[in-house]
Amino acid sequence: MEDRMEKGQEEFKKGQVELKAGLEKRMDQGQAEMKKGQEMKNQIQSHVESQDGKIKDHFNSYIEKIEEVVQSVKKEIGETQFDVVNSTNGWTDRVKASQLVASLRGSEAEVLQGIPDDKLMDLTTIENALEARFGDSHLTQFYRTELKTTRQKPG
Repeated sequence: MEDRMEKGQEEFKKGQVELKAGLEKRMDQGQAEMKKGQEMKNQIQSHVESQDGKIKDHFNSYIEKIEEVVQSVKKEIGETQFDVVNSTNGWTDRVKASQLVASLRGSEAEVLQGIPDDKLMDLTTIENALEARFGDSHLTQFYRTELKTTRQKPG
């Protein structure tokens, strides 16, 4: 009977060793699959991040184009309104220049410091100085001023 017990214990130990080896093999396979999955996840994440930057750049380029169109439309509207007010009031360039100089505030008014006194009533000089400093953005204020002063026409 002792012989049988020893034989049973040996078989049990052998089964344990085989079971342990099988478990270790399955764990190694599982870890390899997990590593593969992590690598795939990292690749996907990198791809998504690279696409995210491209999408943002693409989106921003459309925003810039839209802003340019909006500014262009605002400028056209302002110019049309200005032409109507000017025509209605019969303003000379000198009157337009004085209205513009009187309406400027802040950094726009500071531009006037760079213009010689004898040129402060020259509309072209003032517009050129403002455009050189601010681009077309100053025109919105100019047109707004023109509209506010439409009631100043004598008559």
